[in-house]
Amino acid sequence: MDHPKLTPRQQQILDLIQSAIARTGAPPTRAEIAHTLGFKSANASEEHLKALARKGVIELVSGTSRGIRLCTDTVRSINAARGNNYVLPLAAMQPLQLPLVGRVAAGSPILAQEHIDQTYSVEASMFAHKPDYLLKVRGMSMRDAGILDGDLLAVQSTHEARNGQIVVARLGDDVTVKRLRRAGQRIELLPENPDYPIIHVHPEEPFAIEGLAVGLIRNTLM
Repeated sequence: MDHPKLTPRQQQILDLIQSAIARTGAPPTRAEIAHTLGFKSANASEEHLKALARKGVIELVSGTSRGIRLCTDTVRSINAARGNNYVLPLAAMQPLQLPLVGRVAAGSPILAQEHIDQTYSVEASMFAHKPDYLLKVRGMSMRDAGILDGDLLAVQSTHEARNGQIVVARLGDDVTVKRLRRAGQRIELLPENPDYPIIHVHPEEPFAIEGLAVGLIRNTLM
């Protein structure tokens, strides 16, 4: 089949995207493309990406900094014409099947069957780190971090997190999304909205980190 003719710069960006997906499972951000190729700003990356999208080589997914999806048939045709045997790992191209967790009952595991409302098929390339589930956000306590009521937060299951990361935490009978701050032995859960108070975790309170926020889907899936 005929394949679109790319400029040398467009081919360079396509190679970079393929390399990033093969290496990390996710495409690069606009800023990463600009840094690697010496562009003055991420806007230059965006213009080249739009040109590749017009030629049918990629699709641009709005709402995420890594929203680049390869049109695999076109890419294979271009690679074959160049004598390039570059093959992307199938896992990088397959969508993720992520359970959507609604309300979590007190004291029960987040991924207990009764908490799962449904399962969504989501492009793996939307995330730099592979999520394990989606959690429906309730309330506006994380508004200034761009996390709004009704959003679907992509969460990687883990019990470890660094200072400053946004976590899903279990505190007593509640599960909440907040930014983690540790100071010595003191643990605080910080909202990103001045209308909400800081949550101070007392040593005697049951507390556990359940997961790490790795992406966000505005409720276009709802």
